[in-house]
Amino acid sequence: MNKPIMAKATAVWLVDNTTLSFRQIAEFCGLHELEVQGIADGDVATGVKGFDPITNNQLEQAEIDKGEADPAYTLKLKFNPAALGEEKRRGPRYTPLSKRQDRPNAILWLVKFHPELTDGQIAKLVGTTKPTIQTIRERTHWNIANMQPIDPVALGLCKQSELDAAVQKAAKKKEAEGALMSDDERRKLVSTEQSLEMETEPKIPTAISGLETFTLGGSDDDEKQDDLPDADSLFNLPDNDDDDDEDEDKGGR
Repeated sequence: MNKPIMAKATAVWLVDNTTLSFRQIAEFCGLHELEVQGIADGDVATGVKGFDPITNNQLEQAEIDKGEADPAYTLKLKFNPAALGEEKRRGPRYTPLSKRQDRPNAILWLVKFHPELTDGQIAKLVGTTKPTIQTIRERTHWNIANMQPIDPVALGLCKQSELDAAVQKAAKKKEAEGALMSDDERRKLVSTEQSLEMETEPKIPTAISGLETFTLGGSDDDEKQDDLPDADSLFNLPDNDDDDDEDEDKGGR
């Protein structure tokens, strides 16, 4: 159910000017019943001026009359055509002042480790603007030399579930486009929860790659090596008998 604007101030006015129950006021204003009781006791919303929902076109007097006559009746917010679509309208994510200086580092981390994310997704995750993301992508940001990539989840700029959802959306888009991805890209497109559940694949070090088919037993290559000519026949070396004959001739002389 839609809630009135300035809900707490509206609750203050209803407590002061009607005999509605705390439950009715709480349901209408979207508050907890104990919070409404605290308003009546003066412990909550101290100094808040009441906001009249009747004069502000949010509630009709007939609804209040029905609620006062029947404690089980639920007040209905007055229909306001101008308020249509207000709940769907969303602005940029609010980032506290203490964390705004960390946003460039978070953007750098997302650009480096998740290049498949669009500028719109990154802007939604950390609450920034597309021009800022573009300067970091192109490394033309004024402070790029002092920036370090830091996980936005660790900085508290977004939740892990939100990051995983954005990564999964990018993975589905890549799959729909049919683009070929490397192993590193596939690992990046897998959410953290899925990657932790995956089994590790054995890999052969690059230093011994190509030796996985090496065996110590005999093979056809050994038989081929037996058919190779020896060194004497290859270089046409003279026989030892000829050297002995030449030595005898020299001795006879």
